[in-house]
Amino acid sequence: MFSAQVPAPHRSRWQVFTAAPHRVMFFAGIVQGIAALVWWLVDLLSRYAGWYAPIPWAVPAPWVHAFLTIYGFLPFFMFGFLMTAVPNWLKVGVPRAYYLPAMLLMSAGCLLFYAALLASREVVTAALLLVLAGWGVGLAGLFRLIVLTPERGVGHAAILSTAMTFGWGGLACLIAALYFGAPWLPALFRDGGVWFFALPIFVSVSNRMVPFFAARALQDPRIARPKWSHAFLLACCAGHGLLVVLGHPEWTWPFDLPMCAAVAYLAVRWGLLRSFEVQLLAVLHLSLVALAVSLALFAIQSFVLLATGDTVMGRAPLHAMTIGYFSAMVIGMVSRVSLGHSGRMLMADRLTWVCFLGMLGAAVLRVAADLPGVANAGGHALSVASGIVWLACFLPWAWRYLPMYVSPRVDQRPG
Repeated sequence: MFSAQVPAPHRSRWQVFTAAPHRVMFFAGIVQGIAALVWWLVDLLSRYAGWYAPIPWAVPAPWVHAFLTIYGFLPFFMFGFLMTAVPNWLKVGVPRAYYLPAMLLMSAGCLLFYAALLASREVVTAALLLVLAGWGVGLAGLFRLIVLTPERGVGHAAILSTAMTFGWGGLACLIAALYFGAPWLPALFRDGGVWFFALPIFVSVSNRMVPFFAARALQDPRIARPKWSHAFLLACCAGHGLLVVLGHPEWTWPFDLPMCAAVAYLAVRWGLLRSFEVQLLAVLHLSLVALAVSLALFAIQSFVLLATGDTVMGRAPLHAMTIGYFSAMVIGMVSRVSLGHSGRMLMADRLTWVCFLGMLGAAVLRVAADLPGVANAGGHALSVASGIVWLACFLPWAWRYLPMYVSPRVDQRPG
């Protein structure tokens, strides 16, 4: 006898959307990414292109840009990934209460933030406090998973959650800077956010997941996973960050060069050349190449600053990292998680591949805008072009992946 297949119970769109942390967090992150770039282009077109009079924002535009790119865009993806991966590593479930209130509070704060920019610093502060509260709820959920789970994998999860805590502290520094005006707080918020929060998260995830994905995709169990790499990369992040926050960027090159060499070495050992056989894997390896390039630029800038006292490349190294590594890695990693957790094949279609390559192109344009000889001649135009290319790549990618978060899995499995 053959048993009849039991149909999956009907679930509302809201139940589907909130069934897993990556659904709600990735959805909010993609929407926030679009909103952040639209705001940045609105500001650039007034200041650089002169299309209209500069808008009198309630807080300085560079602070807004730093908040949106470091604290208002990336954390949604980080929480979405961590609240999917950490329960997997620890072999536990994750209740909605750990992620849904966090997403709602952070999203409400970001929404209010845009309106507050036309109001006052007090309203901006209220918006940031909402984001901070949501972030705190998410952190509490992550630490509950760790504390209540005596399984292997807790160490890595604890490191990532600690880095998320540094991010929470960096956002608190921005709020304090708006309220107290202490001159040393913006460096903690801006530079600390990159080197103590965002980069440690990204290199930790890369260090764990890229060789794992490579071994599976390339069917090669010999993919190297050096035991020293994670601690070494984190130490370099901390060393660079401390020097910058303390006001000594000319001495970061002893950390930047070894980290650059280590990232390049790991990318090769993890199958860089063979990764092009599987485009969904190649996007992760090319993002690592972008990280190595950004670290090389940081090292050059630091050494030249030590030798001459001049900052020759402006923020070119930073944008190589934030666009070429952070944004590009978001496309690569989020695409993989979204496909796998929606029951689809782990394959990058042409649109995903083109959008990823376009993101790298946006990074090249933004880096070029700050290079010597270019910055004064056409740097502003290249900055605007970079933002347009970024948005032109992100929008079709969003169009492809957003429906996955509000639709049931194609294999009818829960989640």
